[in-house]
Formats: sequence, C-alpha cells, structure tokens
Amino acid sequence: MKKHVQSALLAGACLVLLAAATSSCSDDGDGEQATPEAALAETIAEQREILATATEGVGIGPQSPRDIDSGGGSNGRTFEAAPESSRMNLCNIHFHESAEHKGGEFTEYAGDGDLHGNGTGYKYTGELSSHELTEIEQEIGANEHGSLVPGDTIEVHYVYSTAEVVPGPTLSSCLSEAIENPQLRVEAQVYVLVNDESALNFVELTAHEERDGLHQAFNIPSGTGTPVEYAGSTTGPGYNQKGSPYQVTWSVRPLVAKVDIETVKDWLEDNVFEEDHAHGVRNLVINPELLSVLSE
Repeated sequence: MKKHVQSALLAGACLVLLAAATSSCSDDGDGEQATPEAALAETIAEQREILATATEGVGIGPQSPRDIDSGGGSNGRTFEAAPESSRMNLCNIHFHESAEHKGGEFTEYAGDGDLHGNGTGYKYTGELSSHELTEIEQEIGANEHGSLVPGDTIEVHYVYSTAEVVPGPTLSSCLSEAIENPQLRVEAQVYVLVNDESALNFVELTAHEERDGLHQAFNIPSGTGTPVEYAGSTTGPGYNQKGSPYQVTWSVRPLVAKVDIETVKDWLEDNVFEEDHAHGVRNLVINPELLSVLSE
C-alpha cells in the first residue's frame, strides 16, 4: 500500500505544493516544463528559508535533526548537557519512518516526500537479502500515508527526562507540574525492517521497567557504534518552518540494526505510549546558525 501512496503523491506533487511554489510546475523560464521533483525540492528550500527568517535574531537554540558526520555549526546558544540516560526517567518511545538524522549507515536520501514529513528522510545504505525483503500480507502501521514494509528504515527515539515521570504518550509525558522545563535526552537508534524471525525483536528492544526508582529501557542495542552526542532540539515536521523551543541532548548511534517487522506490528498493537504508526520527519537542518558544534 505504501509504495502506491508514495507514487500517487509524486504524480500529484504539483497539486499539493505550497502556493509560493506552484509556478515551478509550469514554464521554468527557458521554455521547458519543470518536473514535480524539482518543484518539491524548490519548496523544501523555501521552507528552510522561512525557518532561517523565523529564527533569526530571536535567540533560538540549536536544532535537530542534523548530519552526525559533520561537525559544522555556529549556534551560540548553549545549555548544560543532560545527565546520562541511566540517571534519568524514560518517558516516551516513538519512531519516525526513515531516519531523521543523516550519517553513519543511513545516508541515502528517501526523497522530498509530500512537504509534510512523509516519504522523506534517510534510508539504510547496506545490503539486504531477498529473504529479508520478502513481502508480507498484512499492513503494518497503516495510516493515510501508507504502511511499513520490509526494507523500510525507522529511527527510534527513546526519550528521557529529569522530571519525576512515568512512561506515556507524547512529549507531555516528559514534563510534570513540578518541573515544566526538565532536562531531556534522546537515545536514538536507527533500524531497518526485515522479514526475518531471526532478526531483533522490537518488543524486546523497547521493553522498559522501573529499577532503583528510575524508569529505564534496558535493551537499546550496544553494538551499533559510539553514539554521537550533540546539543539540539525536538524534531518532527511541525518544525520545518519554525524553531523548536525545547533543548535536547542527543545520542545518535551511527550503525543500523535489523529488526523483525512482525514484532513492530506486535508493538504497535499494544504499547503504553499509544503509538500505532510511524511519525513523519523534519527536514534535515543544514543552516550552520541553527546547529551546535558536535562534542568531541
């Protein structure tokens, strides 16, 4: 289903562009017809310009997502790094279809999508076997934008808070009446979905419990490279044209792990976070003035 939806989105791209970019679907000035792909790319550039204008001179902090292989950044707003996640409370787990971050083993651009975070982001660049890519009969995580299929990349965000909270839905579960501005940390892990029972189990990867007074997810993979830590923000396509005001310490692992897609279905059908589909992604932030310098 998903692939048909994406094809339809692309075919009708000129019809869903923002008003400022509709002219790109007509004559490009040289007597040639601009393609829907070119029009979409132009509009994403315009979204980045709007973001730059909206955040200029207002003191906005460093933003996310970013290229974790590039240390460039000149945002002067600093904040104290959050503690290690083992000293914080797990408050939310969710995931995005395609990686929001770029780098490591996820550098293949998925395309410009629909301008609302669907069909874009970055994909796993490694090889998968024909067995791992075998089609499945049922739809997984289906919504109006399609469903998940073997070969898809997802970026999972394990969100932690210094507030005294319990795991639950959305970012609001990371805040409390006692502390509305807690420190936040996101442990990010990129997975590729495969049709293989021997791959990792997503239910186990997201299992969590309280130990020594803190809620923790204990099964985040440990063999996916040294996490890249940096100062950033919350993500999601809602911030494509405005800055996120939330300060987040990120730990993004550069290597991708394979997960059995059937176990993703199981998790989506029953989890305390009330997640039932993949979220869209925010445009990669490339403006140096909105990026922090990566930690050594």
